[in-house]
Amino acid sequence: MTTVKKNKRGLTAQQVVTYLSEHPDFFQDKDQLLTQMRIQHERGSAISLVERQMVVLRERNTEMHQRLTELMDIARDNDRLFDKVRRLILEMLEAQTVDDLVGVVDDSLRHSFQVPFASLTLFSDNPISIGRSTTLQLAQQHIGGLLLGGKAFCGVLRAKELNFLFGAEQAKHIQSVAVVTLEHNGIQGVLAIGSEDQQHYSSSVDTFFLSYLADVLARLLPSMLASLRAVK
Repeated sequence: MTTVKKNKRGLTAQQVVTYLSEHPDFFQDKDQLLTQMRIQHERGSAISLVERQMVVLRERNTEMHQRLTELMDIARDNDRLFDKVRRLILEMLEAQTVDDLVGVVDDSLRHSFQVPFASLTLFSDNPISIGRSTTLQLAQQHIGGLLLGGKAFCGVLRAKELNFLFGAEQAKHIQSVAVVTLEHNGIQGVLAIGSEDQQHYSSSVDTFFLSYLADVLARLLPSMLASLRAVK
């Protein structure tokens, strides 16, 4: 049987905690001791150690159940998001022209993803009659900071940047944005989505799916733009 050795100065509370941590079976076959021990309850009454253990286990069980529920909710949200992205990608692959491609992306963002403000701006030295387009040089003058590093940006932009991406009329209503460049063998454009809520697109927002969408766009656009120039 395990025994506790007491030194001349007496045991400290920490020594007791350490000993019990190292000997979790100390109370085995000590039922009487367990029933004699009392712990102050939050309500002011005293309860036995066994009762306290039951309370702790119930609390932990409740906490684990809540965490599991949260994880399941996140998983369901991700499944729904993945399904929307999958359908969008398939529609993008079926698009035959730049006009079709831009229309598919814009329609899906606004309706399937419930994005109130969306803007796809293509960069080209030659004017493109379809959608929004500008030269890379002009884009660098207005939103140069957003084009560096190839990383998605989430947060608040200046009025000048908002006007360039969305136009002056929509820019007045936008408080936060998520912006990602379309880059594959050179920058080809920028995809931006906006919200009237200043906290909606914060720096902590996961932009994985938006970046994925931009990667697909960046690979589909070159051949379509080449075909468009060839027709002209």
